[in-house]
Amino acid sequence: MKIALMDSGIGLLAATAAVRRLRPDADLVLSLDPAGMPWGPRTPQDLTERAVAVAEAAAAYGPDALIVGCNTATVHALSTLRDLLEPGLPVIGTVPAIKPAAAGGGPVAIWATPATTGSDYQQGLIRDFAAGVKVTEVPCWGLAEAVEHADQAAIDEAITAAAALTPEEVTTVVLGCTHYELVAERIRAAVQRPQRPPLALHGSAGAVAAQALRRIGARPEPETATEGTVTVLLNGQEGALPAAALAYAEGRLLQAVSPAR
Repeated sequence: MKIALMDSGIGLLAATAAVRRLRPDADLVLSLDPAGMPWGPRTPQDLTERAVAVAEAAAAYGPDALIVGCNTATVHALSTLRDLLEPGLPVIGTVPAIKPAAAGGGPVAIWATPATTGSDYQQGLIRDFAAGVKVTEVPCWGLAEAVEHADQAAIDEAITAAAALTPEEVTTVVLGCTHYELVAERIRAAVQRPQRPPLALHGSAGAVAAQALRRIGARPEPETATEGTVTVLLNGQEGALPAAALAYAEGRLLQAVSPAR
């Protein structure tokens, strides 16, 4: 089994680690765009062109499925990628976990990039899946960029700023950018209020990994021996994981496997 994941940078690590935990035997192909990151500020057309290049680089390695490990790329490029690659290669997008978060009744805060916050896309998800639930959209200025570079001081500053915009009564936070899942516990610590019930956090990585397996007719086998390899593509050329990836448990998990082949 071979699963490919794509993103501009290391935001794909959360979904990659989730795939690794469900199927330790799966070979992984990680396709990144260091020359074009970040994708968030790009126009939809420009982002789509870069996403297509990154996806085609991954597809050349013959994966069984391709995960788009980026919320922004899913919004703008998923339909193009599916038109290009399916049905031969199933393409799985990443959608903020608003539906399961709202099922708890809220109040809910959606932490997302400034570009996504208030967007028609996110507003549509709120209308479709969180009707009747109090939802606050929280723009997280600079958080994805700080996580990408493992800039610890900038991460703390961005989380503190976003927490200040999060209402005290919030019981649930949706991590609406894949980068945020890499610092989930730091977000929890910043938002959790004294004498309040434990905060619920909802990311997308686990659901995306499970959906990828379903699309190819595979089942989770977490007890399988770790045999899967990791191939990293940087703008289509084989390379190494960015050094910043090793600042996170999800990145270090990927070191504990055989060399790429």
